[in-house]
Amino acid sequence: MKTFNPLLSLILLVVQSASAQSADLNGAWTIDAAACGTIFTKEDNKLAFKKDADLNAGGLIVQGREITGTFQKCTVKSRHDDGPDVRVIASCSDGVAISDITFDVKPTGENKITLSSKGPVPMDMLYVRCPM
Repeated sequence: MKTFNPLLSLILLVVQSASAQSADLNGAWTIDAAACGTIFTKEDNKLAFKKDADLNAGGLIVQGREITGTFQKCTVKSRHDDGPDVRVIASCSDGVAISDITFDVKPTGENKITLSSKGPVPMDMLYVRCPM
């Protein structure tokens, strides 16, 4: 059984539409804003994960069409704008296998989004952008 991976959530962040309701999604995102300092660092003006970041709340780094989690890397293949929501398809690799993943991204406030997966187990996860 597959579990919901935070990197997949990041995919949704990257493909946000350029509409008036969307925002720049580049940056560091997590499910727990209080954990930003234990998950992310900035080295040579580039975002990176701290050692053992996967032991904390987890997170995603969005840079253009590239989305990086602690265990996976994804590239956005396509997106479809549906009003303020965006459906995203990304190609993701965990170092062993590559698969296409589909998610919905919905802006839910300033520096906040909800990432949704329809299956195999439906999930909604709120992410907040870390100030870096």
